[in-house]
Amino acid sequence: MIRILSILSLFCLLSLKLSAQSTTVVTQQVDITLTNIIVLEFSSTGTNTGSAVTMPISTIANYSSGVTSSTYQLVAASTKAFNIQVKTNAANFTYTGSYTTTMPVSGKLKLQVTANGTGGSIQNSFSSYQSLTSANQNLITGCTTGNNKTFSIQYQALPGMSYPAGTYATSVIYTATQQ
Repeated sequence: MIRILSILSLFCLLSLKLSAQSTTVVTQQVDITLTNIIVLEFSSTGTNTGSAVTMPISTIANYSSGVTSSTYQLVAASTKAFNIQVKTNAANFTYTGSYTTTMPVSGKLKLQVTANGTGGSIQNSFSSYQSLTSANQNLITGCTTGNNKTFSIQYQALPGMSYPAGTYATSVIYTATQQ
């Protein structure tokens, strides 16, 4: 009988040990590192290069009154407040044609902000046509953080009648800078 009781006790102990639950706890730290990001693109292309702007001047009225381009929209996204500046890549147009000539950009190519959804303020009277130069000019300042901050621009060419026929080209550079 002692033997049976011993076996039964051993069986009970074994059964208790099998039914006891063990617990293990593990932890893991998760770090999220945020980086300040700013993006400026042309809406039509989805890139930082806009489509070519062509403004043919083919009448006396065009020469004296100028011509305006279509409207172009740019879109910004930024994790901080930002400013937008504008300039041309050179003080003079690059000329392609039969003559030797130099036409300054200033006074001949103008820019206007036609819509502003950036949360910022249009600067330097760019709410109407203002001359572009090769020096940075504040276009919109105090733009607010967020995605899909759009603004639209339009160009005006007013060359006058002192320049020969040909193609006059310059690049307009927009720079968005976080504050």
